[in-house]
Amino acid sequence: MRIGAVIVVIWLVLGVIAAYERGYFSDSKDASCAEAGTVIVTTVAGPLNWMGVNPKITCDVPDVPEPSK
Repeated sequence: MRIGAVIVVIWLVLGVIAAYERGYFSDSKDASCAEAGTVIVTTVAGPLNWMGVNPKITCDVPDVPEPSK
């Protein structure tokens, strides 16, 4: 159990470093939920890029209703 906790903490520290490298912690007054989500996802998945996994997420929804005219 203890080794798992250490691995999770190291993983999250590496994720924070990845988010910092991408400039997500800059002094921006335009913070939004989308920006917070980007920081969180980068923190969780950031170390995967260093391992060469390069995860990508797409938002293709096939049956999206068209706007009314």
